Amino acid sequence: MNKIPSVNLEDFLSDDKNRKQKFINEIGDAYEKIGFVALKGHFLDDKLVENLYTEIKNFFDLPTNVKEKYEIPGIGGQRGYVSFGKESAKGKKEGDLKEFWHFGQYVDDASKYAKVYPENVTVEELAKFNEVGKQTYQMLEKTAKYVLRSLALHLNLEENYFDKYIKNGNSILRPIHYPPILSEPKGAERAAAHGDINLITLLMGAQGKGLQVQNNKGDWIDAVAQPDELMINVGDMLSRHSNNKLKSTIHRVTNPPKESWGTSRYSIPFFMHPISDMKLDVLENCVDDKNPKQFEDITAGEFLDERLRELGLKK
Repeated sequence: MNKIPSVNLEDFLSDDKNRKQKFINEIGDAYEKIGFVALKGHFLDDKLVENLYTEIKNFFDLPTNVKEKYEIPGIGGQRGYVSFGKESAKGKKEGDLKEFWHFGQYVDDASKYAKVYPENVTVEELAKFNEVGKQTYQMLEKTAKYVLRSLALHLNLEENYFDKYIKNGNSILRPIHYPPILSEPKGAERAAAHGDINLITLLMGAQGKGLQVQNNKGDWIDAVAQPDELMINVGDMLSRHSNNKLKSTIHRVTNPPKESWGTSRYSIPFFMHPISDMKLDVLENCVDDKNPKQFEDITAGEFLDERLRELGLKK
């Protein structure tokens, strides 16, 4: 496959059974072959997207010493600011050429996870930053819920199978700033080749070239979304759970041509995580004689902890 397929969530949400099944077939086929789709019909409106980009640009334009006061020690970078070059891809010593922010789950006080997750960090200098971030988080979480419902049906599970695992899940919204490149990077990229940890990732900001996906032939192909599309890919948790039926594909963000080094790039992934005690054990209906069980049993929390240490975000 040499092009990222495009699907429309409105098909899945329609009352027409044929349209709904069409969506399930299209996204299931794409995730079995390349692990990525471009999705129209999501729950973000243009005004919210515009407001979010305004707020994140305002934040990353703040002086470094102001941003660094929001870098919280001891939480593995799970909330607030993570400074430039701190994160590196698994197996790579060079830090990625990026800085980013993390919004986390908005848990009601009655949930046991209210005491487990770090609190979201409030930016005092920007009155609308946190509210706009919360609205975006919730609309992307809603979009992800329906994508996972379609995948549950594709895997011959009950449609709401994932609902109980993603309610109060440890999901992260990560606005990323790739600053202008000031000198020749020595082995570093804006985001080195990697697979995502989580169930699925919903990416805003894939409208320009830069994001590349490795297809099953090992070739790098451009993943460019239309202005009204999100790029959505399978993460390692869902790949494990489906015994690699759904593919978690290696991807990267390449450095721009030298003539464009002076420009910033912004992208905003939403990493959909389940609750930590979800068992990622391989689904029985994804195992047969041709596809024996490929992964050991593990919980989502254990797997996340393992991967954060590999990324250098947790010691």
